[in-house]
Amino acid sequence: MPNIKSAIKRVKTNNERRAQNASAKSSMRTAVKSVDALVTNSDLDKAKTALVEASKKLDKAARNGLIHKNAAARQKSRLTKKVNAANNA
Repeated sequence: MPNIKSAIKRVKTNNERRAQNASAKSSMRTAVKSVDALVTNSDLDKAKTALVEASKKLDKAARNGLIHKNAAARQKSRLTKKVNAANNA
């Protein structure tokens, strides 16, 4: 544990940010999984709305530096392809 006042504050801030980042990342992953589950269950109307929500969460995570912007783009692309393929099938 640090002794210097600013270092103590930094540890506290880091822990708060870590918790916030973990929560946001978990929420993002849940949104992505829900799209996959809805496509698997052939619930296309809900899958489309879930895709919009997942896209927002991926974009926000990329903007905040939780994931790389290309990783977000790749995941969005793959999810969109799944939803479109299920829609056409």
